[in-house]
Amino acid sequence: MIIRTRAYPRAGLVGNPSDGFFGKTISFTFTNFAAEVELYESPELEILPNIKDRSVFQSIDELVDDVRLHGYYGGIRLLKATVKRFHDYCRQNDIALHDRNFTIRYRSNIPHGVGLAGSSAIITAGLRAIMQFYGVSIPKYTQANLILAAERDELHIAAGLQDRVVQVYEGLVYMDFNREVFEKQGYGVYEPLDVKLLPRLYIAYREDLSKVSGKVHSDIRQRFDRGEPAVVNAMRFWAALTDKVKRALLCGQADKLGPLMDANFNRRLKVYTIDERNREMVQAARSVGASAKFTGSGGAIVGTYADEAMFNALKKKLAALNITTIKPRIAEPK
Repeated sequence: MIIRTRAYPRAGLVGNPSDGFFGKTISFTFTNFAAEVELYESPELEILPNIKDRSVFQSIDELVDDVRLHGYYGGIRLLKATVKRFHDYCRQNDIALHDRNFTIRYRSNIPHGVGLAGSSAIITAGLRAIMQFYGVSIPKYTQANLILAAERDELHIAAGLQDRVVQVYEGLVYMDFNREVFEKQGYGVYEPLDVKLLPRLYIAYREDLSKVSGKVHSDIRQRFDRGEPAVVNAMRFWAALTDKVKRALLCGQADKLGPLMDANFNRRLKVYTIDERNREMVQAARSVGASAKFTGSGGAIVGTYADEAMFNALKKKLAALNITTIKPRIAEPK
């Protein structure tokens, strides 16, 4: 029997990047792309490489192009970390595992390194497959913690929890990472919202801005930990902004989201160093009347638009900058 699982990219609607700093966010997953994992029983435990893991090239130029597109690390390390964290969890909770082995492989068409949480999608899909193979059920909030631990503790990738939470729960999710609540119960307050509450949304991304999110967040962590007012106040601002968006959605006032999402990015400009090409992407989207903010740590934006005429103008404007624009198909929660 072959086990097949998948997980979807996510876009931060509002509040990011406060999720890594005891803040609040609302995010959604969408099905235009996916990370997929296949797992089947085999004599030995084996993790098969994907094209992103290849080490044979036709030329030095091809190697350099591959590094620019995929970075230095593929998905094998992600799956190895997932298996280890799953094993640790089972041992800590006295869950006996059978002694059969498996082969696991992955593939993903999620645009790499543009703030759509492609790495955590591979881990999420991998964890689902491993749980199914061993017949182990893990609460969703704990799954999110395990996925974060695989990245942060095993692979030393700086990250917050929102990606893993929304990819486990799927759909549209409000997340409150209040410090006291988190330290008391080990996870935040996660509230699925009706995806039908959302207004018209677009996502746009440019793959020439591929990056590792940990490099983007590292300086902010140090500034937050030492209590720098500009950073601490920004995190509070984004958390409060998230509650405003939640109230607007629940009150049927989705038309209010655009300015609030713009405010999210505008505050980011005050505490982060933003690549000029990222600024250009946001400015180009706003020039046709759409709102715009990062989906994650840069490379992709999400925003609202009024009608088809505005979406077509947006798509044309961004295409001139070699930026791809799509309408996200919001995932329905399981």
